[in-house]
Amino acid sequence: MPKIIEGVYFVPGQDEMMPDAHSYVIGHPSSKDLSLIDPGLVGKGNYKIDSIEKMGIALEDIKRIIMTHTHFDHIGALPEVQKRVPWAELWVHHLEGEPLEKGDERTVYGMEMFQQVCQVQYRIKPGMFTFNVHRKLQGGESLTVGQMQWEVLHIPGHSLGSISLYHAPDRVLIPGDVLYADHAIGRFDLFGADGEELKKSLKRLSQLKVEILLPGHNRVVKKLPEGYVLQTLEQWEPYLT
Repeated sequence: MPKIIEGVYFVPGQDEMMPDAHSYVIGHPSSKDLSLIDPGLVGKGNYKIDSIEKMGIALEDIKRIIMTHTHFDHIGALPEVQKRVPWAELWVHHLEGEPLEKGDERTVYGMEMFQQVCQVQYRIKPGMFTFNVHRKLQGGESLTVGQMQWEVLHIPGHSLGSISLYHAPDRVLIPGDVLYADHAIGRFDLFGADGEELKKSLKRLSQLKVEILLPGHNRVVKKLPEGYVLQTLEQWEPYLT
């Protein structure tokens, strides 16, 4: 699991027939107060946890799991991960955390046809993605975790409760699936998605100083060009209506 910078670690997704989201661990290991960001796709939980252990990180130091959003390729491995770190709290934006607690899986699957495909392919029973959410994020929080400061931004558009995590001192942005490398953005045709909201979210992200981009998929970028987010927004703006 590559170290991006001190206190930020990367477990790459392993795509198969469906994409597997990247996972990240944030926090200085000496703090014993680490956070796992996005477990990933069904079947990838043990790979993600084993990768963390291979870095010499103690599993008991993972205190929480933070979801950038709850789409299937990000939350599918959560039950597997919870078996390995059952003490870890689950933190989700309230617009997706509240449905999770009620067993409302529309945000997980995004569309009915995809739900049917996933349930057949992975032998998933309805209601599998019902969880107790320990902290429902609102956006606007400043989290002190792992001896690091991370800002929580609510960035809807790809999903209702998408968030990004921003570490200003090192200009690190974890935007989930709202923004990728190579001027790509997340899709905006699923349940709870909205092109206009996505446009507003990209505009908000464009106001941040970002040097390290750690998206949910595809490649990470350690030297992001200045103005990248705004350029991406301008490229996609005609379609975000």
